[in-house]
Amino acid sequence: MASAPFAVNPTLTAIAIAYVNPLVTLIADRVLPRKSTGETFVYTRYDKAAAYTVPDTTVGRKGRPNFVEFDGAEVVDRCLDYGLDAPVPNRDIKLFADMPKAPGAKGPLEVATMMLTNLMLLSREVRVAQLVFNAATYPAANKAKLTGDERFSDHANSDPLGFVLEKLDVPLVRPNVMVFGQEAWTQFRVHPDIVQACKGGAQQSGTVTRQQVAELFEVNEVLVGAGRHNVARKGQQPNFQRCWGKHIALLSIDQMAAETDQPTFGWTAQWGAKVAGTINDPDIGIEGGVRVRSGEHVKEVISAPDAAFFIEDAVA
Repeated sequence: MASAPFAVNPTLTAIAIAYVNPLVTLIADRVLPRKSTGETFVYTRYDKAAAYTVPDTTVGRKGRPNFVEFDGAEVVDRCLDYGLDAPVPNRDIKLFADMPKAPGAKGPLEVATMMLTNLMLLSREVRVAQLVFNAATYPAANKAKLTGDERFSDHANSDPLGFVLEKLDVPLVRPNVMVFGQEAWTQFRVHPDIVQACKGGAQQSGTVTRQQVAELFEVNEVLVGAGRHNVARKGQQPNFQRCWGKHIALLSIDQMAAETDQPTFGWTAQWGAKVAGTINDPDIGIEGGVRVRSGEHVKEVISAPDAAFFIEDAVA
């Protein structure tokens, strides 16, 4: 057990990095991909009109080419610290050390690390969902709220095929990723129009796959946020809700955008690696104990909201 105030434990750190929920459940890292930065980072937002306004490029025999200036706004931001602690009494550690164990059995420190890491992943999932599935994130022209028979859960009257095709053409950069909340995806994948468009002929019943929808709308990927979290306060009856609501986001995501000077809807700045470690705490139980900590330094960034379209309340 380390004597330093906060000792990074290589074994615990490895668990913190390796322990992840299935990607089909938690999608935050694919919606806003991580990029390594410093604690403070700087990026530039260029005037979008400058890249689309064609100047006079005619040059006389003795004339000079026209000057073009590219003005950009420098954005300075910094990573935020996120972390959780779990107390482990020394008594539990001793009991585990003295008991017969099967090969690979995990002790209280390892279990605490895995549980903390799971909560950290869930916390990030909720943050990203609340940012991406938030109408305030998008310009007025890049969002629509569906009501009544417009919603895709109305299989008789709604037109998800035509609506989505139309909205994919709205952003300045065509979206290449579709993000669904699980409830929206459940209704979308059985909508008769979508089934018929994907499978052809007169077939209007059944289900379609994510790959079929991606091919239909000519996007790279369809992501479905299926994670749940408990929204009740501590001590109250649990109230489990989906992290991602009944919405759909059409996003242009380019993981290498910062390196290739291309627009991307958003990304995540990450300073350093995820960390797990221990802190001695004499106030845990009668014999003292250890606080296990799991954390990271990140900041979710929406860098090009014009490269997306948000469909709010896609289903009832």
